Amino acid sequence: MISSDIYTLINPQTGNLAFKVFSFNDNSHFDHVQRLNYYSLIWIKNGKGVAKADFSEYHFTQNTLFAFSPYQPFMFQENEQIQGIVINFHPDFFCIHKHHQEVACNGVLFNNIYNPPLVAVDENTSNTFKMLFEQITAEMQNPALAQYELLVSYLKIFLITASRLKAEQQTEILINTAENKEPFILQNLKNYIETHFKTKHSASDYADLLNISAKTLAKITKTHFNKTLTDLISERIIIEAKRELYLTNKAVKEIAYELGYADEYYFSRFFKTNADISPQAYRDTVGFGRAMV
Repeated sequence: MISSDIYTLINPQTGNLAFKVFSFNDNSHFDHVQRLNYYSLIWIKNGKGVAKADFSEYHFTQNTLFAFSPYQPFMFQENEQIQGIVINFHPDFFCIHKHHQEVACNGVLFNNIYNPPLVAVDENTSNTFKMLFEQITAEMQNPALAQYELLVSYLKIFLITASRLKAEQQTEILINTAENKEPFILQNLKNYIETHFKTKHSASDYADLLNISAKTLAKITKTHFNKTLTDLISERIIIEAKRELYLTNKAVKEIAYELGYADEYYFSRFFKTNADISPQAYRDTVGFGRAMV
């Protein structure tokens, strides 16, 4: 059963969950697909299993931190009983897009189409996380003046600590694969997707840019990213669409056009297929921009 130690803050203006922390002692909370309208940080302190997220599966062991974005589908299958803690926060509580310069977690912990949504937690980081979780739960139990500011400060430290650790681990992976020619192809692929995702939407477009066969590129992409090239392109488009829905009041039609879709309804179907929610519903439940009107 899930621990009864659940602490929740609700946004009084919207009625949405703003901030929530709890501990868990088994997989009952994650044994079905989650599509939450807030961010989730899940620290697996004990146990092991398989995480299914988006289009891929990831094996994990104890001391693994997962970071999931709003409406990113995920679930866990445990091989050994899992235990850990969860921190949930809505973009209205703390928007990582708006505060990117402060925490630098967007593109490292969250919204990274090239890396798994997990990081191995070392002993020093484990101690930091434990301390932060204790401070957060203490503040949630005994709210006082400037509670929001203090909780956001703790959350920022958690995000920065996790982002630094993941960035270090990514660097080590790059160093270990530096002698392989494929990472150069993959780096060029990343650059091309970043440059052209608004205008080039097919896998064959990027194979042509890299001057290799679509079949070869598909094999390399699947091996290194555990995703198809079409998945990568779609995810990058969706991340940009979500960002626009978060931070601006642009009409869906305008966002669609900027992302290379002349047909607003085709774009809306594409978005719903990949995000499991319509663009307007996403903006209504997650979008930070509406609070800035």
